[in-house]
Amino acid sequence: MDISVEITLSPLQDNYEEAVIRFIKSLRASGLKVLENPLSTQVYGEYNKVMQVLQQEIRSSLENMEQGVFTIKVVKTDRSSYEPHF
Repeated sequence: MDISVEITLSPLQDNYEEAVIRFIKSLRASGLKVLENPLSTQVYGEYNKVMQVLQQEIRSSLENMEQGVFTIKVVKTDRSSYEPHF
């Protein structure tokens, strides 16, 4: 089953950019399809693979920052080719 995940990392610390960049780079290195915009990162792929990567990378990120919040939305389909029709 393919899924689409929208994820936002909000480190609650002054040097937040480093933590966000490190997280996105680790997702890119996973081999999954990853797209970024200024507000969130989207990850697309097979459910088990996506969740395995997210579990590992979220844990690693939390261990390497003082405090942080992850906001995650999961959709049961690959929406990577979506284009608005308006």
